[in-house]
Amino acid sequence: MKFRVVKRCKPGKARLGEIVTAHGRFETPVFMPVGTAAAIKAVSPDEARGAGVEIILANTYHLYLRPGHELIGRLGGLHRFMNWSGPILTDSGGFQTLSLSKLRTISASGVHFRSHIDGSSHFLSPEKAMEIQKALGADITMTLDECAPFGADYEYVLNSVKLTEQWARRCLERTRGDTQALFGIVQGGIHPELREMSARGLVGMGFDGYSLGGLSIGEDKPTRENVIRYTREFLPDEKPVYLMGMGAPEDIVESVQMGVDMFDCVMPTRNARNGMLFTHKGKLTIKNARYAEDSRPVEEGCGCYTCSQYSRAYLRHLFLSREILAHRLNTIHNLHYYADLMSGIRQAIREDRLAEFVHDFYVQRSNSHVEVEAESL
Repeated sequence: MKFRVVKRCKPGKARLGEIVTAHGRFETPVFMPVGTAAAIKAVSPDEARGAGVEIILANTYHLYLRPGHELIGRLGGLHRFMNWSGPILTDSGGFQTLSLSKLRTISASGVHFRSHIDGSSHFLSPEKAMEIQKALGADITMTLDECAPFGADYEYVLNSVKLTEQWARRCLERTRGDTQALFGIVQGGIHPELREMSARGLVGMGFDGYSLGGLSIGEDKPTRENVIRYTREFLPDEKPVYLMGMGAPEDIVESVQMGVDMFDCVMPTRNARNGMLFTHKGKLTIKNARYAEDSRPVEEGCGCYTCSQYSRAYLRHLFLSREILAHRLNTIHNLHYYADLMSGIRQAIREDRLAEFVHDFYVQRSNSHVEVEAESL
């Protein structure tokens, strides 16, 4: 993997970048839709490409449990298995052992956990995480980390930082594919000094990129933004910075200005399946009665397949009828919205008008009569 900064915002920390992988190049800032089990839910790879998706995220934990990384490796790797020719990033699975397993035991050697599928016992070590990701053939891989739960006491978070650093070193020492990049994951909860400790320790090892983990798990927005801003100061400018698991459009816009390059979240796909559509004026809940006879597209001027072919009235009908097509069309639109948002941000940086873009982004929302409702997570 190669990363270069194409243009920097002045003043500010936002930058336009380019990442080149064995499976193609893409510009940053970039949003990566989540294809947890080797599929972006409800759409095909061709539909995702058509919506503007350039890189996707798949998950080590889920693919290890089903269908198994060895099987995927035998079938030619994840790209061939899921018919995706572009870049793929894989999460190491550390977060899922926290969020999906009620029974887990953490030690210096790794994580013992029970499968959320059938309750079977498994062990995930840093070496095992790298073995799985090597078999999958991802372009960008992640170190195994220990994500402290929200509200954990200071001593727990401190130990989590130390363990994450130990595991990161073991991942770095493990053989991986010739073209695979490896990102270290910064932990430390909401404690500035622990975030600094984690960042400095990982930077000293020399990873290909750095991720901010352990956020958006319960902390309030101002605290989260302070952690991102503070931690970013300790990460090298010549490496890409990835904010894990955060994808609200407002969070993306704010984080880009702090120097973040990569994002992922289930929000566009999960919200689509729940009837929540993103527009430049805010979020639109398609089941609402006001759209029963609305012949307009989801968003005027949107170039996605859904908006070019179907009305709000039809999409509402599909959703209320529980037609599978509703999930597909809603997801296509939301993926296009995110791709268009990132493209707009990149173009604004390229043309030295990011401040104007951010101003217009918020003005559109404040002047809108589109309902803004709680995110359906």
